[in-house]
Amino acid sequence: MAAIHTLTFFEASGILMNMEKTQYIAVEGPIGVGKTSLTELLAIEFDGRHIFENIEENPFIRNFYKDRQKHAFQTQLFFLLSRYQQQKDLSQQGLFNRVTVADYIFAKDRIFAHLNLDDNELSLYEQIYKLLDARITKPDLVIYLQAEPRVLIERIRKRNKDYEKDIEESYLHDLIEAYNNFFFYYKETPLLVVNTTDIDFVSRPHDLSNLVREIRTIRGGVHHYIPFVSR
Repeated sequence: MAAIHTLTFFEASGILMNMEKTQYIAVEGPIGVGKTSLTELLAIEFDGRHIFENIEENPFIRNFYKDRQKHAFQTQLFFLLSRYQQQKDLSQQGLFNRVTVADYIFAKDRIFAHLNLDDNELSLYEQIYKLLDARITKPDLVIYLQAEPRVLIERIRKRNKDYEKDIEESYLHDLIEAYNNFFFYYKETPLLVVNTTDIDFVSRPHDLSNLVREIRTIRGGVHHYIPFVSR
């Protein structure tokens, strides 16, 4: 039987996290990595609620993937404002008083903005972003999902969303690099980095249970969860 090993770094730093105090978990990662599926599963595991961003509500998203340069600014601005409104609604309703799992962090919009906007657009965007970010509740834990490009491409094709058909592989590679760079310097909250290339949380229950076990024992700081098979 395959054995799953967990490599966790920086365990000596930080304080052991208490899940009773971890009320807000955010799952993040590039397109196709499995954020929404894991968010739903973790909400069930921790008897909480899940929060999803509805990408398809953005009226600019289809045109964006057809012509990113032309439609980038309005696409980013719509996402920024809609995510802000959703986060404010959650805070005002007191929904963070119980375990809440979201399939995005507010700062994700900034990753896409730096990738897609020109200098003038980015300057204006940053001014708006900083005003809104100061009012947002930060997660108690962020889970950053990674996967190899070939795996992301397979998953994107499998889910067959109409507006994703125009995504170029080169753009996906650039997005992965942007995500890795962002989280390399990320220090706002405890962070768990998970390589999902050989993991299937939906079809293999033991993959999910191993991750949940890791979450329950995580310490503050940065951790890398890297399962591998031994024979």
